[in-house]
Amino acid sequence: MRKEIGKVLVAMREDYCRWSRAGSGGSPEIKAEMERDYCDGLGVIEGRRYWKIISDKRGSRSVCGFIAKAGDKKFREGDMLKAAGWAAPARNFARGNVLDGSGVANVRWTGIG
Repeated sequence: MRKEIGKVLVAMREDYCRWSRAGSGGSPEIKAEMERDYCDGLGVIEGRRYWKIISDKRGSRSVCGFIAKAGDKKFREGDMLKAAGWAAPARNFARGNVLDGSGVANVRWTGIG
């Protein structure tokens, strides 16, 4: 499953770079530095029930989403969930599944959701 989670991180990085380069003006050096900061700051923390995708930009950490490690009565293994807060996902509905590839293309740099 780590390979599939890696695809989510790649999609987020690519979306950030597209977004960053879409704006006109600005220093290319600053844009490149911001892209490096964002891309290097993405990571995954393994919890008991979920993998937590985090963004750490210059010491400011935030949660980008969660991925279910195992199925339960509401979700399947690999379901992508929006973050409700630092410690828990929004359990209303899945935003896709990393194992079957659904929804990975819809992930944005701002997170799962």
